[in-house]
Amino acid sequence: MIIGTSRFGPLEVDEGRLIRFPKGILGFPDHTEYALIQTAENSVFYWLQSVTRPDLAFVVCDPRLFVPDYVVPVKMEELSQIGLTDPSAAQVFTIVNKVDNILTGNLQGPLVVNVETREAKQLVLSDRRYSTRHPLMNLSPRQEAIGKTA
Repeated sequence: MIIGTSRFGPLEVDEGRLIRFPKGILGFPDHTEYALIQTAENSVFYWLQSVTRPDLAFVVCDPRLFVPDYVVPVKMEELSQIGLTDPSAAQVFTIVNKVDNILTGNLQGPLVVNVETREAKQLVLSDRRYSTRHPLMNLSPRQEAIGKTA
């Protein structure tokens, strides 16, 4: 299927890459279908692109790549809302933001995806160990040109 994006223009997306959030993502309850787009072969970051709104996309990643001990304390009733009976059949993503030269992840609002059905839900955790702007990595500042003429 072809979807419109404001960043990449029209993109061909395999329907197996579509994720459905029946209740939307916080702040965007009316946008329920997204495509998971990987822009580079070995990148750990993905674009979660709205299928219906070209200007709505989030950068996401697996938070455990940066916070290995990250655990989502989820209730089975929340998992059952997206058809999960086994938590190990879930993929967890975090929405990534850039604050100055630091990439942060919203570890209090993880996205939990049922990998079999591609149904998903954004959780809101009360665990105060994590924040909505948890530092994931520092970005190297751009190198300035060294040679200056007098």
